Amino acid sequence: MGIKLLVVDDEDNIRNGISNYIRLHSDRVDKIYTACNGQEAIDIIVRSRPEVMLLDVQMPGKDGLEVMKEAKTLDILPITIILSGYDEFKYAQAALKYGAKEYMLKPCRSTEILKMVNEAIGDILGEESKEGEGNEVTENYLVNRAVEYINEHYNENLTLAGVANKVEISASYLSSLFSGNMNCCFVDYLNGIRIEHACFYLRQNRMKIYEIAFKVGFHDEKYFSKVFKKVKGVSPAQFKKEDRKGGMTH
Repeated sequence: MGIKLLVVDDEDNIRNGISNYIRLHSDRVDKIYTACNGQEAIDIIVRSRPEVMLLDVQMPGKDGLEVMKEAKTLDILPITIILSGYDEFKYAQAALKYGAKEYMLKPCRSTEILKMVNEAIGDILGEESKEGEGNEVTENYLVNRAVEYINEHYNENLTLAGVANKVEISASYLSSLFSGNMNCCFVDYLNGIRIEHACFYLRQNRMKIYEIAFKVGFHDEKYFSKVFKKVKGVSPAQFKKEDRKGGMTH
């Protein structure tokens, strides 16, 4: 079943940012619509019948609560997650009265919004253990984002805390995700990527070993050699020698 999502917010950067993030990190949403005001949202709901809606409350003209009320009257209200900058009980109370699934206060982490969307999709698809499955999906996306960032920036001075900040989670949580999903720790994964790139440069035979060490992100040649031998079973010099003989297969 292809899930259709509607993102409603009068702020372009928020609306587009959420849409792009979900488009990149969810394979459960087939189509994403956007609306910058309440009337446009109603038009899309009537025309396209999205199953899930991320909805701002305060918008010029028709506000989010009016959108919910009108869609509910027409019996076409999507599962709605409110994203509001107003921490007032009356807004939350009214939103829940009209059937909102969640009332989230801005600024919201992209990962939390994605988690809520996944839970809503789980409700639609009738999945059992929705909370666990939603967490699993979110965890997979977080790991994939971290791995993608590491692969693009492996030669920089990466740290667990730095990558976790890019993924918008805590360092301890990212560490546990690597242990649970990658069967290795963050440092071992990073070093493994660096060593694979080092092997490529060693095979080219154009740079000295210390130059390769620095090029792939190590700042100490001795530590590089130690890590290389741990990963490959031989020293960089031995790897280079064996590869030139045609005997190095790993």
